[in-house]
Amino acid sequence: MHVMNLETENVKNYVDHLYEMVKLRNPSETEFHQAVKEVFHSLIPVLVKDPTYIKQKVLDRIVEPERFITFRVPWVDDEGEIQVNRGFRVQFNSAVGPYKGGIRFHPSVNPSIIKFLGFEQIFKNALTGQFIGGAKGGADFDPKGKSDMEIMRFCQSFMTELVNHIGPDVDVPAGDIGVGAKEIGYLFGQYKRLRGAYEAGVLTGKSIDSGGSLGRKEATGYGTVYFVEEMLNEKDLSFKGSTVIVSGSGNVSIYAMEKAIELGATIVACSDSGGYIYDPNGINLDTVKYIKEVQKKRIKEYVRSHPEARYYEGYKGIWTIPCDIALPCATQNELDLESSKKLIANGVKAVGEGANMPSTLDAIDEFINHGVLFAPAKAANAGGVAVSSLEMAQNSARVFWTAEEVDAKLRVIMRNIYKNSMEASSEYGYPGNLVVGANIVGFLRVADAMIGQGVV
Repeated sequence: MHVMNLETENVKNYVDHLYEMVKLRNPSETEFHQAVKEVFHSLIPVLVKDPTYIKQKVLDRIVEPERFITFRVPWVDDEGEIQVNRGFRVQFNSAVGPYKGGIRFHPSVNPSIIKFLGFEQIFKNALTGQFIGGAKGGADFDPKGKSDMEIMRFCQSFMTELVNHIGPDVDVPAGDIGVGAKEIGYLFGQYKRLRGAYEAGVLTGKSIDSGGSLGRKEATGYGTVYFVEEMLNEKDLSFKGSTVIVSGSGNVSIYAMEKAIELGATIVACSDSGGYIYDPNGINLDTVKYIKEVQKKRIKEYVRSHPEARYYEGYKGIWTIPCDIALPCATQNELDLESSKKLIANGVKAVGEGANMPSTLDAIDEFINHGVLFAPAKAANAGGVAVSSLEMAQNSARVFWTAEEVDAKLRVIMRNIYKNSMEASSEYGYPGNLVVGANIVGFLRVADAMIGQGVV
């Protein structure tokens, strides 16, 4: 036992030293540091059990992107003024398949956020069991308030550079925040024009007319609920009769709400970046869909047609509402330690991350230490990329699956991610800890492939 403790201490020192090197080599990239720290520390039992991963410098290699691309995106607005944005693509790891990861258009996009998202994507994609590597991309462009023509011109300029770095067997981008089917359509049109070929598998999240998959729009939200459902079932709990709060009111949030309602839950609150609505009678999802998907307005409009509901400024207040299940589905680091304490005090039983890294590390620790069931993002929100890989498969085979076929495959994938993560958590001494389990399952698949392919 003493020897094992000594080995564990040595491995911990190695991991801590490597983490400090990551911070030195990537200064001021706090989101990236956070993602690396969370993964590294959960891998200590793996490195103790099999030092091969240390000898082969797998962690040293996996934390360094295979390629990081940054480029200028000039475009002309409706007033004829020239605008310039920055575009990014990180091709992080291709050990188990072509690079795969979304494109985000948001003013906050910077190298740190792109690297954190790309690093997380490595393990998330590996968890699905599909043959896809990790990547991410984006630009500091804000599509809000822009006309369709401005968005089209921006997308065309963005793709004019990106075309040099992607392909169906090289790198397959998808949508993310600020990039939906419309933007993907513009990107795909420009790619097709520049390549002179109809390579449907180069982008996922396309419209059905352009080779997209049924079920893709719903996939991340549905997948999150399917994963949380597996977690609840293990403890004889259920969505049925539960009170649920869902942060955000975008694509992930809307379809997480839809599936949770279908399973018998009552959604009492959702939010956007301005504030949140609380409807004790249960939120009317049709109204939310109309406000967000048709009118493209703020969530506060909800109270106009539902006067029994209340709107509150500031999105963080949503975590003060008593609930059985909380689903953070908006953005990174939206749920901090203070918010986690409020949720716990109000009796939350389960938390499922629908967004990428929505909970801070200390908030996650607080949930786990208080026995709250916790579904980490890289496992719980893998449904989106899982169905993206199913879209790639349909494009490659020139076939088209029904919504029911896609949903059935999604459900199996999410069940397997849960099962594999639970088994790994037990095998490595952290029974029930899905954060550790998911990181280990994803890491082992990628690490073993990297070792098998040599030092490349």
